[in-house]
Amino acid sequence: MTTYQIDQIDQKILSFLVKNARMPFLEIARECGVSGAAIHQRVKKMESMGIITGSTLLVKPKALGLNVCAFVGVSLAQANSYPQVVEALKEMSEVVECHFITGNHALLLKIYCFDHDHLMEILVNTIQNIPSVMKTETWVSLDQAIERQVWVKDYPNASPHGK
Repeated sequence: MTTYQIDQIDQKILSFLVKNARMPFLEIARECGVSGAAIHQRVKKMESMGIITGSTLLVKPKALGLNVCAFVGVSLAQANSYPQVVEALKEMSEVVECHFITGNHALLLKIYCFDHDHLMEILVNTIQNIPSVMKTETWVSLDQAIERQVWVKDYPNASPHGK
């Protein structure tokens, strides 16, 4: 994989966009002291290098009634069943993240459910019924103290709208 060395202007662009992906390029250009075209070119370059992979709209799960966030460690009977288990998990809208990990479990899932009954249904009747899933261990999140994208060097005026 080719790596792209980002400079201070790229870092500043990323810090603005991570905080507000809808921030106009012209506003970023003013903050960076370069032209709007330069910002556009740099963003396109970072997209082509895979540093930026688009922008997304963030939805707060609780606003949709998804009041339970849980992390589920999944142990597999056979490690080589990983691809099939992941394919089955992709069909579950409750699963928002799936990581292949080291340690006591093969997979770590992040899931959102409406309530504890919904969580139990997902665990007992769905995840634990996937062939090769040997066992699960669940941790319920009581609070999310930090929520952010990957760290990008912060600049004092890189808050949304330059404030």
